[in-house]
Amino acid sequence: MGEEGGVKVHGWVSEIRDLGRIRFVVIRNWREKIQLTLKRGVTPDDLFELTDDLTQESVIEAVGEEVAEKKAKAVDREIVPARIIVHSIAHPKLPMDPNWKVPAQLPTRLDNRPLDLRRPEVQAVFKIEASLIHGMEEWLRENGFLRVFTPAIIGAASESGAEVFRVQYFDREAYLRQDPQLHRQLTIIGGFERIYDLGVNWRAELSHTPRHLSEFRSIAVELAFIENEQDTMRVEEEMIRAGIKRVVEERSKELELLNVDLEVPKAPFPELRFPKVYDILEEMGKSVEYGEDYDTESERLLWQYVKQEYGADFFFVNRFPFKVKPFYVMKEDETWARSVDLLYKGLELSSGGQREHRYDILVSQIREKGMNPKSLEWFTKFFAYGAPPHGGFAVGIERLTMKMLDLPNIKEAALFPRDPERVLP
Repeated sequence: MGEEGGVKVHGWVSEIRDLGRIRFVVIRNWREKIQLTLKRGVTPDDLFELTDDLTQESVIEAVGEEVAEKKAKAVDREIVPARIIVHSIAHPKLPMDPNWKVPAQLPTRLDNRPLDLRRPEVQAVFKIEASLIHGMEEWLRENGFLRVFTPAIIGAASESGAEVFRVQYFDREAYLRQDPQLHRQLTIIGGFERIYDLGVNWRAELSHTPRHLSEFRSIAVELAFIENEQDTMRVEEEMIRAGIKRVVEERSKELELLNVDLEVPKAPFPELRFPKVYDILEEMGKSVEYGEDYDTESERLLWQYVKQEYGADFFFVNRFPFKVKPFYVMKEDETWARSVDLLYKGLELSSGGQREHRYDILVSQIREKGMNPKSLEWFTKFFAYGAPPHGGFAVGIERLTMKMLDLPNIKEAALFPRDPERVLP
């Protein structure tokens, strides 16, 4: 951006080096690092006086001439300033160092997140996340999916009642949604055949693990007139591939900064099915009782198996035991359901598959789960008025970003993460 008298730049002061007759003020913004070079006898004296009291993280603008061939390799541009405007002087004592000369632990970083976000490595995570979402959304739109906004406040818990946040809603109790799925299904029944929702979900789990957040975002897809759960799997893998493709195309600089070598995964993703999953785990030295769900260790073992057999990091697990899945999934038979999880590097990213669209069977499955059909009538009654075969999935954005970039903690993939202890800043 230019103006009379040269180019205009802005940013946060990263460092100041004074060599007597020459002073370097290095500033950073979210695009680049710029060196302001002040030379005595060339630069006006008042700019030396102005920059005498500058501290790290002060915010300034400068106007000047750009040096055609910069000498400093650590910066992107060099400017000889004719004018400097100081917008804000930072306190000389910082609670953490955005230059990372003194590294900080994650709790300190999150306590001082705006300072932490100034680090190029941290900004890289969110630039990559933005490109990932852009690519996934673009693919969905190009393939006929309409973005919708389903409610975040619901009058009845959609899944486990123990894991919901209760909110005071005027004169009664309501809940923050755990997943937008039930309202996606109702939207499908409303005649919308291909939809997706990109929004926030909440789970009131007292989880203190590197893979859990109390508030997380998902890209949630639902489609009608499917033949079976394979249709949802093909949509999911192409959406994921499109997101990663855009990251590779747009964010090579950020990937390099994070030392991440990212490739677009091949399709179709490998698929493992129950009950064969039990045999695979047995071969890997893990015994899981027939008809039961597996645990997080099993997820990692299955990834090892898929990596060895198929050379893949993404894979589907299909036909889970119906007894461990919610009432709304479609059964394949009395034991197994058309219920699909997508795993990436040994971590579950999504649950999905084909839903039960037949009213009588849906109500009977609610009873089978020991639930009261009356409490879900707000949802099920519309299936009695015509519902197409449909299915879908919801991919956790922070989990996908964390695994894609090999981050040690999911909190690093959330701007201002929320967990059982943290609601500020």
